[in-house]
Amino acid sequence: MYDLAIIGGGPAGVAAGVYASRKRLKTVFITKDFGGQSSVSEEIQNWIGTPKISGAELSANLKKHLETYATDIVDIKEGEIAEKIERNGAAFVLRTNAAEYSARAILITAGSHRRKLDVPGATQFDNKGITYCASCDGPLFADQDVAVIGGGNAAFDSASELLAYCKSVTLINRSEEFRADPSSVKKVLSNPKMHALRNASLVEINGNKFVTSLKYLDKESNETKELKVTGIFVEIGSVPATEFLKGIVDLNQYGMIIVDSKTQKTSCEGIWAAGDVTDGLYHQNNIAAGDAIKALEDIYLHLHTK
Repeated sequence: MYDLAIIGGGPAGVAAGVYASRKRLKTVFITKDFGGQSSVSEEIQNWIGTPKISGAELSANLKKHLETYATDIVDIKEGEIAEKIERNGAAFVLRTNAAEYSARAILITAGSHRRKLDVPGATQFDNKGITYCASCDGPLFADQDVAVIGGGNAAFDSASELLAYCKSVTLINRSEEFRADPSSVKKVLSNPKMHALRNASLVEINGNKFVTSLKYLDKESNETKELKVTGIFVEIGSVPATEFLKGIVDLNQYGMIIVDSKTQKTSCEGIWAAGDVTDGLYHQNNIAAGDAIKALEDIYLHLHTK
């Protein structure tokens, strides 16, 4: 019987794992791999305390940090995937693709994955001009012409960030109306470097070694047009890794775990969640790590007051 099971090996899970070791909570740490979504980024400039680091380096550092302090307290099960959680009295049984574990508390930091573009060139130029994180990769496109795909709040937030660096930003929205808050739309579109294409569907991405342009269908004229850009930032939503949680914790309409922002508690007593898998307003590496530590503090109190 473990005190705690942590599911996920990104910044949130590792931060919680390090704190669990320091607090001497007997923990099983389950992850397919380390690093989370940022593992594919060529350069991360907003991981606090490190001016510049690649996603691969960050992943390796996270793993090394946890292994350094795991000792005999945290059992790391790399390569395992959580498949089901069931309550067993006051504890839980967690089944993975390889084994079964019992724990008194569970912290879910399984993250999410971005919805990928499904057009010719999308796979070829992934991380070669196509990126899914403006806060991570925006500075790499300073003084360049870029595009943002999407029309929701995330798309306009990304566009707003990119306007600080880029020569121009063109937002491509497949419908006439934007899904973002009207105040955000008005503010972002008022910038002279900002352009928006409505009723436009992405058709193809072109380039050599890196992206050089994209083609889109203008639905009003039914013409296919080309836009010269060197960067494409995709904001068409994320898919949280919560398939194994249905029926045990409350999820919102997007499949994200609903949590108490003060403690990171879920609707199920004994289960906490942090990071991109939750319905938190903002999702970034530093925020995920902080929320996981917040959860760990609450988990420690929970386990020592029962």
